[in-house]
Amino acid sequence: MLRQVAEGVLTHQSALLENNAVVVQGASGALVVDPGLTESEMACLASDLRELGQGVAAGFATHPDWDHVLWHPDLGDAPRYGTARCAAVMREFRSDPDWKAHAAAGLPPEIAEETPLDLFGLITALPAEATQIPWEGPRVEVIEHPAHAPGHAALLIRECGVLIAGDMLSDVLVPNLDTLNDANDPIAEYLVGLQRLQDVAAQVGTVIPGHGSVGGADEVRARIERDRAYVLALCEGRVPRDPRVGPTAKPGWEWTTDIAAEQVRRLAERHGR
Repeated sequence: MLRQVAEGVLTHQSALLENNAVVVQGASGALVVDPGLTESEMACLASDLRELGQGVAAGFATHPDWDHVLWHPDLGDAPRYGTARCAAVMREFRSDPDWKAHAAAGLPPEIAEETPLDLFGLITALPAEATQIPWEGPRVEVIEHPAHAPGHAALLIRECGVLIAGDMLSDVLVPNLDTLNDANDPIAEYLVGLQRLQDVAAQVGTVIPGHGSVGGADEVRARIERDRAYVLALCEGRVPRDPRVGPTAKPGWEWTTDIAAEQVRRLAERHGR
């Protein structure tokens, strides 16, 4: 069910990973960001939009992780945008003849039979210099940065003070660095991403993370600082003291502690520690 979180902005949260699909209402239809995980969730989202009298004018994938590039036929065939790099990652993935089997293998077993893959990863690249989404609705600024995943982007709607943060600034999911790419500096990349979000924080009254709870103005800076402290702890080679790690993690999210320990291990391997 859609829930309004700001003027003209609504969210629809998935049951399994608390993914937040975001709907921004426009003059000729809605912008749908990261629409969800399962067939029933996305069909429900499409039904909710019909009840609001809104078709889908455009989609957007904040980054190329599997749970952010799904789509459902009921949402229509409007262009589904992403950054040029996000789209390139998906093109390369789908160029493998066995891409669908690889995608299915990465799904959580709880929803593997319920997640539609036919439209998986069909992302239209924004022009490299694009700073906003081309659609008939409120101005939606694209803030691309290197943190978390290739081609990751947050979206800022200054008109209503909303920041759609992708897989950052979550109250349940710890910062997940891109440690699988041997050619990058995941710590530096994540800090750059956090700085770009901090640069617009004064304009934000509502932050919508990819997973977890929507936060108000007082939460924006607090979450940025919490994520920064987490990343700096990893840089020092230790599992961070963080409310999302260990016994204080939200029930059902205890596995974030394993993520933290694995990040420490991978970073230590990179630096020969």
